[in-house]
Amino acid sequence: MTIQATAARRTVTLLGTLFAALLCTLSLGAGTASAHAALVSTDPKDGSVVPVAPQQVKLTFSEGVLLNADSVRVLDPQGRRVDEGRPAHLDGKSDTAAVAVRAGIADGTYTVAWQAVSADSHPVAGAFTFSVGAPSKTTVTAQSATSGTDPLVGTFYGIGRYAAYGGFVLLVGGCVFAGVCRSSRPVQRVAVGGWIALFLSTTALLLLRGAYTSGKGMGAVLDLSLLGDALSTKPGAALLSRLLLLSAAAVFLAVLFGTYAESGARNGGPAQTPAERRGVAYGLAVGGTLVAGGLAATWALAEHASQGLQAWLAMPVDIVHLLGVAVWLGGLTALLATLWSGESVRRAEAQRFSRLAFVSVCVLVATGLYQSWRQVGSWDALTDTEYGRWLLVKVGLVAVVVAVAFVSRRWTGRLTDERPEPKKAAVKPKASTVQSAASPERAAQLARQRAALAKAAGKRERDADTVRTGLRRAVLAETAVAAVLLAVTTVLTGTQPGRAETEQRQAGSAESSAPASAGPAEVTIPYDTGGPNGRGTAVITVGPARAGANTVDVRLTDASGRPADVPELNVSFTEKDKAIGPLRTALQRQSAGRWQATGFQLPMAGTWQLTLTVRTSDIDQVTETGNVKIN
Repeated sequence: MTIQATAARRTVTLLGTLFAALLCTLSLGAGTASAHAALVSTDPKDGSVVPVAPQQVKLTFSEGVLLNADSVRVLDPQGRRVDEGRPAHLDGKSDTAAVAVRAGIADGTYTVAWQAVSADSHPVAGAFTFSVGAPSKTTVTAQSATSGTDPLVGTFYGIGRYAAYGGFVLLVGGCVFAGVCRSSRPVQRVAVGGWIALFLSTTALLLLRGAYTSGKGMGAVLDLSLLGDALSTKPGAALLSRLLLLSAAAVFLAVLFGTYAESGARNGGPAQTPAERRGVAYGLAVGGTLVAGGLAATWALAEHASQGLQAWLAMPVDIVHLLGVAVWLGGLTALLATLWSGESVRRAEAQRFSRLAFVSVCVLVATGLYQSWRQVGSWDALTDTEYGRWLLVKVGLVAVVVAVAFVSRRWTGRLTDERPEPKKAAVKPKASTVQSAASPERAAQLARQRAALAKAAGKRERDADTVRTGLRRAVLAETAVAAVLLAVTTVLTGTQPGRAETEQRQAGSAESSAPASAGPAEVTIPYDTGGPNGRGTAVITVGPARAGANTVDVRLTDASGRPADVPELNVSFTEKDKAIGPLRTALQRQSAGRWQATGFQLPMAGTWQLTLTVRTSDIDQVTETGNVKIN
């Protein structure tokens, strides 16, 4: 085994190891922890105890979310749902979610389980609790209530995203390399392979989308209802648009490697004139740019760039960034395939790609700096957030690729169009034509031998050129690091941006340091109507005890502390200093010993006199008073 063959084998082994590593990276990065929309606040607050049951549960996120019928579920201590209706955004704000709560729910601890899809296509889920009256035991846990992404679905979805990026890079980069530098059979294989990879991965992502966002397993991949829900969202529409654009890309490939590649005679007819060739080239340039830009837009319009700061500028910048990556790394793969096949790469062709790669790297640096500022926001976020740390890894890998590219550029400068003569192999005598005609098996055997000899001669010719061998090894190393770089980029697109994570932390700190509000006001009034079972206690809670709409909750207990039912109960409020009132409440019986009035209006702040009238029989009645502070 030659030294060149040994080096090639080691390089292939290194590529396999790197590919296995990137699959592990994708598997680790596929969980719901990398979702982008984060829960900022809730009403009721997590872990709070409220005196009366809320009419609805409200959630606020760090960015817009997409909701479905099960996005917000409210579970009682026994795990039964007590929410009503479909969750919806409040006042048209896409970063909110609210669901109504059934009236008359009992006291105890309730669990709110929520799941949604970030506006940049990534699922997010979680749970929190609140208590009505007083905390209680509950059979529901946050882990059991949360419907996170199924691990197997998440792994396949992450691999599909990586394959989609890789297919896009090979398709666009291979086509640009064929149009600008060199068109050949190996380059065609790279471009067509990229088209196939992008088509298959996009189809798989579309089928997996419903199960991925709803937290279901692989059995739900072919659920047509989930597929319909996925298609009705922006990410689903982007995937469908990508498939439609790939049909146009197929026509482009047929022209690029068919009509345009024919520099000689066509179907026995005359050769293409320079004017005809220029016309085809112009059409390919315009059409290819539109198709490639459209494919890049299916990511830019549905992921990070479409949300957050300066989205109007970030989306076109993201499209240019993706195209720069594709031209550089896809062209690099096309060059490697050409060099590996043994075909002669002329000095001018290699230098054209070198200049093209340099321009692409300059574009990537400019657009990458803007994206980094937009997504990270501060120097501290580079080390304090997961996104920032992954970004540092990406920058390091880019530096390695550029360093290896510098070595490749030096080999390119030493290229010449003269090829060294390979050592001639010993020529074996040919078998007689009579023997070949008489024995078809022998003829087939000789044909295989001649093919093997031709392949060996091609390898000897390729390896005899030390400059091209050095260039091939440098390009192979560059491509290997680029494959890992693409994997890190895929993980980055599935990680919450550093700026959003920092803002979320700041919002949480501000909320925790904010002074607590006065909260509901509670008044306890003993009463005695004088008749049988006429003694008891009334606890009146007014929430939130502010001017405007309030909820008045009344609990009656008898002398033994058990809930007491009475034929009639009235509560009114009077502001004596302003001569307002009495304002009577419209109490509704909720359960034994409990009455409630919602939406009761108190027009101003101040100290209001609360008047309680309790009737326990036809003739036994008493009126008691107390004071309540309204803020």
